[in-house]
Amino acid sequence: MQILLPPSEGKTTPSSGKPVDVTEFAIPLDGRVELVDALVRLCREDPETAVRTLKLGVRQADEVAVNAALETAPTAPAAEVYTGVLFDSLELTGMPAPQRRRADRSILIFSGLWGVVRPDDAIPAYRCAAAVKLPHLSPEGTTPVVRYWRDRLSEVLDERFAEDFVLDLRSSAYVPMWRPRRAASVRVLHEREVGGEVVRTVVSHFNKATKGRLVARLLADDVDCRDAAELVIALKDLGYRVEPDGERLDIIVSEL
Repeated sequence: MQILLPPSEGKTTPSSGKPVDVTEFAIPLDGRVELVDALVRLCREDPETAVRTLKLGVRQADEVAVNAALETAPTAPAAEVYTGVLFDSLELTGMPAPQRRRADRSILIFSGLWGVVRPDDAIPAYRCAAAVKLPHLSPEGTTPVVRYWRDRLSEVLDERFAEDFVLDLRSSAYVPMWRPRRAASVRVLHEREVGGEVVRTVVSHFNKATKGRLVARLLADDVDCRDAAELVIALKDLGYRVEPDGERLDIIVSEL
């Protein structure tokens, strides 16, 4: 079973480590070098346009300089670079060795810049979301990176994971990058009582934290499902409230 995750917007900047070498990534992909070149060129040659293109706020403007130095910046495993609620709850860096090895071979982190990486692929900090349109990436500069990656990822991942069942935990921006043939997605619903009635809503923090902990539990118990029905059973065995809805599984939580 493969587990698909989104990247985090926030990242930890590695303090040491050799520069990125995309030829060493676990999953080879055409197009990584070209995309990095386009991002670096934009951030070096036109920082003001880069701020607008990357949709950066005033306090995030220094990330243009981070992107401009991508080719020589130090790297660390993606598990250490990605931060935020989901990755903090997943705790990849603190996993026992057997659990971490399972994570490195089953987790796929989708990225606007790299396409997809494994947790042990060495990357620098960067800023490039899926919806970004880089001026030097296509003739008119109108192609979002999510579309840039779609065919490239399908060509590689369709064949590589043709027999694998996929647990898709990506956010909506990254779903179009690759649509696996056999997959189940998860929606986390926060259940609470309001005015005497039970109400269910999607809450970002609950969603991300639950997904991170869910993946950690699956890896700790070495769960490997062949289809959605097996996954439902496995999640219930782990104590989750699960309600199947077609290819989507709703997980109901009342507290973290």
